[in-house]
Amino acid sequence: MKVLNIYLTLCLITFGCQAPTEQKPTFEHDITSGPTPWTSDTFELEEEDFTFAIISDLTGGERPNIYGTAVGQLNRLDPTFVLSVGDLIEGGTEDTVQLAKEWDSFDGRTSHLNMPFFHLGGNHDLSNPVMRKFFENRFGRRYYHFVYENILFLMLDSEDYEEKRMMEIYEARAKALKIIAGEIEGSYEESDYYKMAERNIGGMSTEQFEYFKEVLAKYPDVKWTFLLMHKPLWLHEDNKGLERLEALLTDRPYTVFNGHVHSYSHRKRQGRDYIMLGTTGGSQNPRDSMAFDEVTLVRMDNEPVITTLKMEGILDETGKVNVVYDSLNH
Repeated sequence: MKVLNIYLTLCLITFGCQAPTEQKPTFEHDITSGPTPWTSDTFELEEEDFTFAIISDLTGGERPNIYGTAVGQLNRLDPTFVLSVGDLIEGGTEDTVQLAKEWDSFDGRTSHLNMPFFHLGGNHDLSNPVMRKFFENRFGRRYYHFVYENILFLMLDSEDYEEKRMMEIYEARAKALKIIAGEIEGSYEESDYYKMAERNIGGMSTEQFEYFKEVLAKYPDVKWTFLLMHKPLWLHEDNKGLERLEALLTDRPYTVFNGHVHSYSHRKRQGRDYIMLGTTGGSQNPRDSMAFDEVTLVRMDNEPVITTLKMEGILDETGKVNVVYDSLNH
């Protein structure tokens, strides 16, 4: 070893040899100023087959200790970065003080992650124009893209309506919640909100479609494309959903993830994987066997290796689920 060290020293002095340097991972995007939806652009260097994680819904009555525990578990699993599919706060209000409190709570817990986190809004996060503006002021764009190590990520906003329609949905939802709470008479199944298609499958504007159309044209030869969204836009049967983008994706490998349903499911559509995630602290139907808290790991080999991990099975060295801190009071 001593001889080797002497040789390396002589090499550097005599021949100007340079020690090998670590190469920084490639990370591309088109945001040039203002806030960003991600918490950091510093990624841990690793091998080509990097792994990223996805969390799902926290809302509809967030249960304590779940998301905080997920943060600790993700640190143990050590993915390169963590993505979300929206519904990160309870929201549903125009009170900016309350919104600040809820986002401070979520971001405070998220700050314990040892890797970058990418925000995405759901219907709870983007219920009305006030919330939309609050999100944009805090995180920047509601829909965006990035490329990491030749993998393209499309982060879609499934609450992308014109302001008038957004308010119609917001007001109908508020009334439906009062019916559920027994504050006013009526049947939830007969409410205007229940009958709105957007309640289940959201919407996407032509402007957003044109944005992602340009992104796909810019990156025709990436290794894989991932689409993340809150509501399953691909269930639309009109031009407000994913159909136009799917037509552009036909000749490339891609995978779709969404949340909102609070129940895990997988299906093949056009020969591709379409995955609805469970929850990461959100409300659950006790009669639904596929309603469980989970985090998803995706390892980028030649093709994505997707692993769904139930949080109740991610144990520490003592064989227990390590509750990090109260996720609601942090």
